[in-house]
Amino acid sequence: MKKSIVVILMVLCLALTTVFAAAQAETAAAAAPVINMKLAHYAAVDHPGGIAAKQFAENVQKRTNGAIKIEVYPNNELGAPDEMLEQNIQGVVDMTLGTQGSLGKYSTKFAVVMLPFVFDSYDLAYKVLDGPFYNWIKDDLLSKGLVFIGSWDYGFRNLTNSVRPINSPDDVKGLKIRTPGEIQLQSCMEALGANVQTIAFNELYLSLKQGTVDGQENPLSVIYFNKYYEAQKYLAITNHVYNSMNLVVSKKVWDKLSAENQKILREESANAAQTMRNLIKSSDADYIAKLEKQGMIVTRPNTAAFAAKMDSSYKAISKYVGDQAIIDQFLKMVSDTKNSK
Repeated sequence: MKKSIVVILMVLCLALTTVFAAAQAETAAAAAPVINMKLAHYAAVDHPGGIAAKQFAENVQKRTNGAIKIEVYPNNELGAPDEMLEQNIQGVVDMTLGTQGSLGKYSTKFAVVMLPFVFDSYDLAYKVLDGPFYNWIKDDLLSKGLVFIGSWDYGFRNLTNSVRPINSPDDVKGLKIRTPGEIQLQSCMEALGANVQTIAFNELYLSLKQGTVDGQENPLSVIYFNKYYEAQKYLAITNHVYNSMNLVVSKKVWDKLSAENQKILREESANAAQTMRNLIKSSDADYIAKLEKQGMIVTRPNTAAFAAKMDSSYKAISKYVGDQAIIDQFLKMVSDTKNSK
């Protein structure tokens, strides 16, 4: 009988201890301040980048039990990519999905990712960016107060215009083509003989409709979601430059996070990147079909002929980077990755 009472008392003590510990944990969780973070990016809400950013925010909040809440500002709501990144550096915005062009102003290693025709497939780009490139660049932004988490995706850029189908580099000559401000994109189109004009992204659709420019270049997803087919008759699958959105976090905010929460952010960034990559990679054929349905005429020129025209572009990019060794190191990185089994 005494033995039974002892056992019962032990069970009760254990139960009370468990309840007390749970109550303490709940009180501590309730007392801990919620970390609210702003994530700004330039993709539309229904673009694969917008979908991936939403997934990232939701999963981080879920896995941290609400300790971190991320408010997403898509579609350039807080400014153009350069402006968003500057706000990130100043600490006004906690996280951004920046372009390689914007980040290239703070580390020229980002600039070489946009060398024309350097990647011949999505898989090669992913392997390079996730592996040797990440290890090469991961600490470069720390002096600017940013932590580089990783590359997501955006896609290969292709060329549209309202004048004629493009089957060879000669067909680009004389066309007024809008590009962003990045030297890689400007010099690429200039090497093909285009008359390059820089127009803000939010003004591009109207410029195409009004005929201010003949054409533009962007990933297929951007061409489709922004309805450029309403002003552009011809699409050439050139895949001339690969782009990705890149997640960077304010170092001040990052240093305040626990090691576990930092781990969660890294893991959910990788998961979001995979979601975006799956959507981008698997949807290219679908985007082309949808654009054709909207009346666009699609050509698939031999890109080797375009790549052969890039000497002047590479020279311009080398001048911008200021160190040919950086370009050479990146090209070797791509070559080694391509040749590895």
